Amino acid sequence: MTDWFARPVLHVADVEASIRFYVDRLGFTSSWRYEEGGRAYVAQVEREGCALILSDQWPEKVSKGLMFISLNLERDAQIAALDALRAELEAKGVPVKEGWWGYRLLVVNDPDGNQLFFNYPKETAPGGSQD
Repeated sequence: MTDWFARPVLHVADVEASIRFYVDRLGFTSSWRYEEGGRAYVAQVEREGCALILSDQWPEKVSKGLMFISLNLERDAQIAALDALRAELEAKGVPVKEGWWGYRLLVVNDPDGNQLFFNYPKETAPGGSQD
């Protein structure tokens, strides 16, 4: 069986500024970048198995990204991890919003308006069924 690995591209206006936001504010690391003439055009940032590519090569696509990021944890551990992430980001001054898409979301906008959706587990309705 083949293992697939996906790395979505988020379109940004300034790769260097985006790297700083993702590293300094969101806790990612910068694993590589493509530069020409001392200017970064494409880079990858990573955090705990989540890899994102940042690119300024298609300016017409800036701010149109939407990324769902799910944690592979048991329900209670997932809730605790997302609550801790929220506290970490807010302590760094990152605006965090509540969202909803059939279930609760933690929403973070990057400086270009791309959105990161971290989903909480779907609530279980009384009687054990899911909505």
